[in-house]
Amino acid sequence: QVQLVESGGGLVQAGDSLRLSCVVSGRTSAWYVMGWFRQVSGKEREFVAGIVWSSGRTSYGDSVKGRFTISRDSAKNTLYLQMNSLKPGDTAVYYCAAATTRPMFNVVFTADAEFDYWGQGTQVTVSS
Repeated sequence: QVQLVESGGGLVQAGDSLRLSCVVSGRTSAWYVMGWFRQVSGKEREFVAGIVWSSGRTSYGDSVKGRFTISRDSAKNTLYLQMNSLKPGDTAVYYCAAATTRPMFNVVFTADAEFDYWGQGTQVTVSS
């Protein structure tokens, strides 16, 4: 079992920055890829960013490239999402997720179906 707890969400203005954190606990080293997704009520969950835990290889959704950065601190079992130049369109509930399947060829998973564990989500609201 893996437990994920997000924090860091809030209400900010357009152009501001936020950093989300996701603390991972449970079976150590049970996850191989971690990701951030976001969802607006009534819409499908959207891939934001992902990282292969061991190698640090990353991948980003097109809408956040150049503005968001995913990183991890292995010693603290913590995943981060640094969000800069926030836009009202970034408003959503943000979820971190962990995949317990080892990726082939160091590929970052981007589909939510590939992730096994999810946090409870943290709301990010960006006002114009």
